[in-house]
Amino acid sequence: MLHVERTRDINATPEAIWTMLGRFMHIDEIAPAVTRVDALTAGSIGIGARRRCHFDNGGAMVEEVTSWTPGKGYSVTGSELDPIPLQALEAEIRIEPTANGGTKVVWSTDFRVKYGPLGWLLGQLMMKPMMGKVIEANLEGLAGEVGRA
Repeated sequence: MLHVERTRDINATPEAIWTMLGRFMHIDEIAPAVTRVDALTAGSIGIGARRRCHFDNGGAMVEEVTSWTPGKGYSVTGSELDPIPLQALEAEIRIEPTANGGTKVVWSTDFRVKYGPLGWLLGQLMMKPMMGKVIEANLEGLAGEVGRA
């Protein structure tokens, strides 16, 4: 699996950050590439909650919560990844208080690209930089949305 991780210090309390991140079915409010979210489970938060994220490039992906710690973060596993050229995807968001009263947000993604060795190369050269930009945009969106709240 290839790993991409980005960290951002946001001038907001962990509680304010969790208020946004804990709205699992509303990731489109902070993730600029997500145009729409379909709730796939009756439970909108917690382990087992599932959503389908539709992207601005026409793709979509299902995410299922695999760990959920209120006020601290969560992890998801991706599925139904076509037409995205990924074989597997896992992501984690963690929040930690900082000494100055703000919050450090750590967002990471682990993924495996299809197509064997050629896919690994594609992952290194194209997917890792692209995933990094997506995560950075998500963190920027989170910081902006928390600032408006």
